[in-house]
Amino acid sequence: MLKKEELPECPVATTVQLIGNKWKLLILRNLRMRPWRFNELQKSLEGISQKVLTESLRSMEADGIIIRTVYAEVPPRVEYSLSKLGDTMRPILDAMEKWGNDYKATFH
Repeated sequence: MLKKEELPECPVATTVQLIGNKWKLLILRNLRMRPWRFNELQKSLEGISQKVLTESLRSMEADGIIIRTVYAEVPPRVEYSLSKLGDTMRPILDAMEKWGNDYKATFH
């Protein structure tokens, strides 16, 4: 997790720093529906590499936005879900979805 002094002064810049890339936003979009396994996420995010998905998940976990849960099964099962903090991003994602739908509707 970033230290307070490492974060930009501007709150919008802070948000962009934490989730402001295409893949992180799409991962959050999926996780707002339910917990996902790594392979499910990778299949649902066309064009993402294993390396980028791994880095994005690790980064969001370190920032406290998602939770990685390992189940003691054979073979091991790992699921990713929104943390309590990540769950507070739902209104942002909902607003982005609404805006995107409204924008697309202006061209039909």
